[in-house]
Amino acid sequence: MSISGGYLDKLNPQQRRAVEHGVNDGRAPPSPRPLLVIAGAGSGKTNTLAHRVAHLIVNGADPRRILLLTFSRRAAAEMARRVERIASQVLGQSAGVMTDALTWAGTFHGIGARLLRDYAPEIGLDPAFTIHDREDSADLMNLVRHERGFSSTESRFPAKGTCLAIYSRCVNAETALEEVLRASYPWCAGWTTELRQLFASYVEAKQRQNVLDYDDLLLYWSQMAAEPSIAAELGGRFDHVLVDEYQDTNRLQSSILLALKPDGQGLTVVGDDAQSIYSFRAATVRNILDFPAQFSPPAEIVTLDRNYRSSQPILAAANAVIELASERFTKNLWTDRTSAERPQLVAVRDEGDQARYVVEQVLANRENGMSLKQQAVLFRTSHHSGPLEVELTRRNVPFVKFGGLKFLDAAHVKDVLAMLRFVQNPRDRVAGFRLMQLLPGVGPTSAQRVLDRMHDAADPIGALLEVPSPPRAGDEWHRFVDTIAQLRAGTPGWPAELEQARTWYEPHLERMHDDAATRKADLIQLEQIAGGYTSRERFLTELTLDPPDATSDQAGVPLRDEDYLILSTIHSAKGQEWKSVFVLNVVDGCIPSDLGTGTTAEIEEERRVLYVAMTRAKDSLHLVVPQRFFTHQQPATGDRHVYAARTRFIPSALLKQFEKRSWPLVAPEQPTGPSFTRDVRIDIGAKMRGMWR
Repeated sequence: MSISGGYLDKLNPQQRRAVEHGVNDGRAPPSPRPLLVIAGAGSGKTNTLAHRVAHLIVNGADPRRILLLTFSRRAAAEMARRVERIASQVLGQSAGVMTDALTWAGTFHGIGARLLRDYAPEIGLDPAFTIHDREDSADLMNLVRHERGFSSTESRFPAKGTCLAIYSRCVNAETALEEVLRASYPWCAGWTTELRQLFASYVEAKQRQNVLDYDDLLLYWSQMAAEPSIAAELGGRFDHVLVDEYQDTNRLQSSILLALKPDGQGLTVVGDDAQSIYSFRAATVRNILDFPAQFSPPAEIVTLDRNYRSSQPILAAANAVIELASERFTKNLWTDRTSAERPQLVAVRDEGDQARYVVEQVLANRENGMSLKQQAVLFRTSHHSGPLEVELTRRNVPFVKFGGLKFLDAAHVKDVLAMLRFVQNPRDRVAGFRLMQLLPGVGPTSAQRVLDRMHDAADPIGALLEVPSPPRAGDEWHRFVDTIAQLRAGTPGWPAELEQARTWYEPHLERMHDDAATRKADLIQLEQIAGGYTSRERFLTELTLDPPDATSDQAGVPLRDEDYLILSTIHSAKGQEWKSVFVLNVVDGCIPSDLGTGTTAEIEEERRVLYVAMTRAKDSLHLVVPQRFFTHQQPATGDRHVYAARTRFIPSALLKQFEKRSWPLVAPEQPTGPSFTRDVRIDIGAKMRGMWR
């Protein structure tokens, strides 16, 4: 059929080139060459990727054979909505049917979980596995750590969180333990042998309990794809593989892609090397920098350098900062959004003045018609916003902070989810251990004894029903066991079983928490979320992999329809935009972080952090430079105030891109020192001296 390209008319030439790559003559054959789209900040990346997916479908690609990998489930859902809107311009009502078939859209971890369940019998995995989040994984690591006697060593063994972080870095960076310790955890290098033993026992414990952690979802997928026959079958399931935010992938994710499409045929990756800022999650900028040369012929490169977000002076300053990077894809963003307002480089005395300056400017913007929601304050680390939060509270300015506690990190939510996970997988020791200790009179020893009985039994739930009640648990034990049995049998049905779990939990909630009413509201919200999933298994998997933000832990958050200021870490702000942006602590020691200056690679990532912060602004950008700020040091040196220098990423040669100013302003006629023009009525100083004579 003849297909109109009118739906592509609003794209600029570079966007259109990316969208049409490899799609010819009304057909959608796999692209002869892989495609790398270098998408600068604000260049319409998401719109371009959505148009490419829609263009493939409109030109005959089977949506069931398109794999779209994003970095959140919400991003995948939004992408599918955009694809439907675009495709409907050509396909009409049938576009919905086609995009509904776009079922392989999600995160690396989410898609990995689905594929592992599909191939479980072929790789020796029980498809009923449950997934541990980071806290559960740390708890299991701690149990193994204790069992091996590492919690009682003469010199202090690394804590559970550190052990898990080391393990995770080894897996995701595909790097040997010795190298990870040398580069990132030198203080743990003396424990190399013990850590290797711990990690071996941790893997064995997961396998015995039929649980996977986040890292396993990628590691198992990668290992599965290393088997040639499975790799060919996996790659053959998808004609097109498209990856968003490729600069944020780690080596393990890159190896998965190369296993799926070793020749690059049908592979599209989109990202921006200048926004690669997640090395602490083992992401590596090398993935995107090295991508073109991994194929023969090399990947096609399309650069999106027209910015639709920021004014020209803001872009000029951001370009100047990133131009000093040691290695990058050459790209200078441009825009037709002219403005006479240069970014502000504001010197203040300390963090107190910094907070007062920001609040004064935010309120002035509001008086001039800019809502609070159109403004954001960004910072390198979460605790940097402390003085500002105090000032905002004092001035009664509502705000919401991003980059803090997540919904699933709240204790009461984890308790109820532990109930569902234990029902789903009775060998999940961490869930069972947490759950049983909620009961009065049940301590670690009693819980351990019951879990041991269950582990050794062919029917774990049957063993739980037969085990004698712990002596001090009383009726609560029987109520607990009865609830488990009913949920396991599926008596209430899904999602009604979540309500039954909440009903069981509420007496414990009221006993343990003073703010039980607020927490109960979270659990009711959890039930509403559960209604969107077809089964307990699907609910547990998706919620663990893509948790919503916190609710009760953001005390005082305004209603959705009210106005509030956005506070956010720079990492959490990536992908967002606001009319006016304030960046705190633009000084050496914060940007770059004093912990991020050990190597050239670390310094270059810190430069990109500042670039990401600057390119969030549309019309107004304020970089605030306190002359002294409070820093938390190691215990030996204590907390202290330090005098700060402007960030090294804005050297003197770049100052012409900014408007420099100081705050507060001092009027010329205002005296700068003390003035005693009135008669002294009482000489306090003389009285003080007289006390000691």
